[in-house]
Amino acid sequence: MNRDQPTILVTGINGQVGFELVRTLQGLGHIVALDRAALDLADAARVKEVVRSIAPHVIVNAAAYTSVDQAEDEAEQARLLNAEGPRLLAAEARRLNAWLVHYSTDYVFDGTKRDSYVEGDVVCPLNVYGQTKADGEHAIAASGCKHLIFRTSWVYGLRGANFLRTMLRLAAQRPELSIVADQYGAPTWSRSIAELTANVLSQVVAAEPVRDRTPDDRSGIYHLTNQGKASWFEFAQEIFRLWPLPSQPKVEPISARSYNAKARRPENSCLSNDKLFETFGVRAPDWRVALKMCAEMAG
Repeated sequence: MNRDQPTILVTGINGQVGFELVRTLQGLGHIVALDRAALDLADAARVKEVVRSIAPHVIVNAAAYTSVDQAEDEAEQARLLNAEGPRLLAAEARRLNAWLVHYSTDYVFDGTKRDSYVEGDVVCPLNVYGQTKADGEHAIAASGCKHLIFRTSWVYGLRGANFLRTMLRLAAQRPELSIVADQYGAPTWSRSIAELTANVLSQVVAAEPVRDRTPDDRSGIYHLTNQGKASWFEFAQEIFRLWPLPSQPKVEPISARSYNAKARRPENSCLSNDKLFETFGVRAPDWRVALKMCAEMAG
C-alpha cells in the first residue's frame, strides 16, 4: 500500500527536548519545526490557525511551562501551556485523524509509593506544575485522538534551564554546594527522550497509512526515562566526576525540608519503563551512561 510522506509538526523547538527532536525525527517525514513565536499554545486562535494550515499527520508537542517553583505564582500561565494548549492540539489531532505525541512528568505523582510508578497508578500531584501536567494528560485522553503521552523525569541537556547546567554554573561560583539527598528519580537526558520518541514514531508511522481512522491500541501513556535511580545529591556528584572543572566544589547532602523550595516535590519519582519496552521494544540507557555520553558531547 502506498503511503504519502507524513508531515510532522514539532512545537517548542527551542526547549531541551524540542531542540533534539528536530534532529532525531529527520527521515521520518517532512518536519515543520515551530518555536513559541510561531506557535504560542496560550493563544487558542493561533493554535487552530497554524495546525489547520499545516494539516500535520503527527503533532509532537515539546512546548511546556517547566518552571516548577515559579508555577506556584503563575498558575494560570502554567495551565494555559500545560493543560489548555495540549487540549487544543488534541482536538485538532482528532479532527485531522493525526497522532499527538506529548510529554508529561513524574511530578503527577506524590512520591509516597516505595516501588517505581507504573502508568496505571493514581496521579496525585503535590504542586501546581504537576497538576497542570496531569490536567493536560486527562484532556488529551478525553479528546479521543490517537496519542502517545510520554512521562519523563529530571530532564537535563546542554541547553536550556536544567539541573546539569545549574550545577556547572554554581560550581564556578561557589566552593561548596548543598544538594538535596532524600528525593529520588531518574536523571533523563533530552537526547535519550528524542531518540526513543523517534524510534517509537518510526514504528507507528510505518504501521499504518496516513490519516488512518482506525483506533490504535498502542495509544496511551508511557513512562520514558533513563534507567536507574539517583538522588539529586548523587546526580550532582556524577556531574562533577565527569566534567573537567578548574576546581571541584565540595558537595554536601541536605534534606528537602531544609532546602525549603517553594513547590513541594515527590520523595520518589522513579518510573517503570516496562510498558514502553513491552509495546515498542525500546529502553533508554542507564542514567550514568547517558550522562557520560552527554559529557563527551560537551567536549
